[in-house]
Amino acid sequence: MSKPTNKLFHIVVVLFAVAAFTLTGCSKDSSNEKNTTGSKKLYVYNWSYYTPDSVIEAFEKEYGVDVVLDYFASNEEMFAKLKASGNAGYDIIFPSGDYVSIMMHEGMLEKIDTSKIPNLKNITPLAIEKATYDPKMEYSVPYYMGASGIAVNKKLAKDYERTWNIFADKTYANRMVMMDDMREVLGDALAYLGYSVNTTSAKELEEARVLVNTKWKPNLVKFDAEGFAKGFASGEYLVSHGYAEAIFEELPEEKWENVDFFLPAAGGPMYIDSMCIPKGARNYDLALLFINFIHQPENYAQFLDRFHFPASVNTAAEQFTTTKPFYTVDMLKNYELKDDLGKNLDMYNKAWESIRYVN
Repeated sequence: MSKPTNKLFHIVVVLFAVAAFTLTGCSKDSSNEKNTTGSKKLYVYNWSYYTPDSVIEAFEKEYGVDVVLDYFASNEEMFAKLKASGNAGYDIIFPSGDYVSIMMHEGMLEKIDTSKIPNLKNITPLAIEKATYDPKMEYSVPYYMGASGIAVNKKLAKDYERTWNIFADKTYANRMVMMDDMREVLGDALAYLGYSVNTTSAKELEEARVLVNTKWKPNLVKFDAEGFAKGFASGEYLVSHGYAEAIFEELPEEKWENVDFFLPAAGGPMYIDSMCIPKGARNYDLALLFINFIHQPENYAQFLDRFHFPASVNTAAEQFTTTKPFYTVDMLKNYELKDDLGKNLDMYNKAWESIRYVN
């Protein structure tokens, strides 16, 4: 899932959310009393199209409840909504790792009673190792761990470099696109140069900025966080930086064989989306049941099949899958979670502005 980090975007979203809640008062419930008796409704706030209908329907049938799903398009949108209205009436939310960290520190999450989630035994050691922000799963349970990569139309592109530096290849100039995402693009360049995607070194970041500005950007049609998949499917782009699930969703299955999707071996930025219970959730015990239900291997396999994901978080589910993933868990081993940069964010913003807004 794409996770914008632009500071101006964050401010605009916060103001928009505050205004929306001031005008509409659309929080589902203003009470902060924790309900452990079990409600007939469970309110879930997730990324768009990230929860298979079959799993939701099975949970509703098993526990005799209605699941009410709301969707968000970015961490900033989700965070702003909860800040503006308390917990906004939600029982389960799905923030990414850096926002789990922020919300933990701001006291916005309930502590999770792990004794009531036996299926946590299925969480992979790799996911726990990468989730440095909450390694004991006190406030979050990993849902999915993945990364953006590169899709190449191998029917038309030949003899290309399977690294981030493919964007320096003038052969495909004006037929390539990278995501309009500061941390993703700079993180790719940092990883290619052998540096951490979370570096605080001004020298290393400057090297990455120069690489993007002088070698990669001149060959791109543009930076595009929303149309990279549609443009690849239409043939506008022969090389596209983005998420596998978005790329293949836009293509008929008979054309998948023409796509080489890979995660460069040098590593790059990765993400972990987690299930959390917001502070004051009224259906706490039901939320725990939901988390446990998701990580039942047979249920989790349906999620993996829907998006052709590898079993990066729950390997016990792999035996129940029926589809081939678009990339493998092994490809993720050199990838790094994007940390909250704190005071160093401004340094990244300035580097990105010189890439995006200076010719």
